[in-house]
Amino acid sequence: MAYSASGLTRIGGDSNGSLWRYTTTDAIATVNTAGYFNDAASMLAVRDLVVVHDTNTPTTNFVTVLSNTGTVVDVSDGTAVAETDGD
Repeated sequence: MAYSASGLTRIGGDSNGSLWRYTTTDAIATVNTAGYFNDAASMLAVRDLVVVHDTNTPTTNFVTVLSNTGTVVDVSDGTAVAETDGD
């Protein structure tokens, strides 16, 4: 699949950075590919945090924006959120 603008929502932030939620059916291996968020380059800033919700698997990962040239966005590989219930 490809980036979908309707899946990206700004949760909050200030001049120091923003927190975003991105909902997709894409796996984190697709989302963390350099260029995936290029269409959001005007919104995402370096060090912004994106909570990625893969509704297909389902999984949740945290990624940070590592670089943004204004046209090419690259995010970190992602840190998985453990979604287990041991009780």
